[in-house]
Amino acid sequence: MDMNSFSPMMPTSPLSMINQIKFEDEPDLKDLFITVDEPESHVTTIETFITYRIITKTSRGEFDSSEFEVRRRYQDFLWLKGKLEEAHPTLIIPPLPEKFMVKGMVERFNDDFIETRRKALHKFLNRIADHPTLTFNEDFKIFLTAQAWELSSHKKQGPGLLSRMGQTVRAVASSMRGVKNRPEEFMEMNNFIELFSQKINLIDKISQRIYKEEREYFDEMKEYGPIHILWSASEEDLVDILKDVASCIDRCCKATEKRMSGLAEALLPVVHEYVLYSEMLMGVMRRRDQIQAELDSKVEALTYKKADADLLPEEIGKLEDKVECANNALKADWERWKQNMQNDIKLAFTDMAEENIHYYEQCLATWESFLTSQTNLHLEEASEDKP
Repeated sequence: MDMNSFSPMMPTSPLSMINQIKFEDEPDLKDLFITVDEPESHVTTIETFITYRIITKTSRGEFDSSEFEVRRRYQDFLWLKGKLEEAHPTLIIPPLPEKFMVKGMVERFNDDFIETRRKALHKFLNRIADHPTLTFNEDFKIFLTAQAWELSSHKKQGPGLLSRMGQTVRAVASSMRGVKNRPEEFMEMNNFIELFSQKINLIDKISQRIYKEEREYFDEMKEYGPIHILWSASEEDLVDILKDVASCIDRCCKATEKRMSGLAEALLPVVHEYVLYSEMLMGVMRRRDQIQAELDSKVEALTYKKADADLLPEEIGKLEDKVECANNALKADWERWKQNMQNDIKLAFTDMAEENIHYYEQCLATWESFLTSQTNLHLEEASEDKP
């Protein structure tokens, strides 16, 4: 078992530890099921917002019941993400969908937008539920089980404004100092993240462009079928042929629409999720560097006796433990994330390739059938014309 399993961030209750061991020893055993569905619009005098129903079913002993149903809005998901980052600064937290979609200025409460967000929020919660550490986070449990007023009350128990400002100032100061001796493995990790970010962003742009061009092609092709039907009304000798052509175009249109649906539901969301993951990974590296920078500054202060030499060794010892814990957590999560990323992207592109093959086979078979029927018809006519 890796060191991260026994980090201070892990739950200490016996039931939680038993469940954690079960999770690691039996990866197929799942005891937490989450569904996000039934988006509902709310209109107040101040704002309009959407809430989503979250149903949780579990067999874990630390839950008071086996099933919970709550409603949450996007701001609640943001709060949960922030609490997870605060509690586990060097774990890779799953990304949330963006608050607004800028491309094309999509209507925020458009049905397609709401459904896309619902799916992303569903994936966000299930990614957390499947994570060996995040799944036992207390704030995650509260998010899944607390009623609205209880969640609101719990949110107010967080660190005060001045405390948060102090943390932000320290973080900025640490990042400004930078890290003098980042370990080689984290240098390689950082280089991988930068390259991955460039590649996945490029793939995202290309995929979006392909989908846009496919949509334009589909919209144009839809007009050809009716045009051939109208044409057949004025061409008595070509009525059957033109209607057959219209039928072929219609079948190809349906195949194209199905392929577009596969592209929109299977490939685009996966690619864009990993664009968001790349941004998240950069944040994780910054937080790791901030923790190390704080240690480096204390070591430097002790070296040059810039502070109380009696207190510094104790502080340095605590910071060394904190850095080691943060590094181990990130290293353990990094390998897990890379494996999941490779599996997700491979599956998305494999499925898309198979969908494309099936699409072209359908279209080819449609037109080959048309050509065969026309050839046979001409042969029959030719044989009838022979004396």
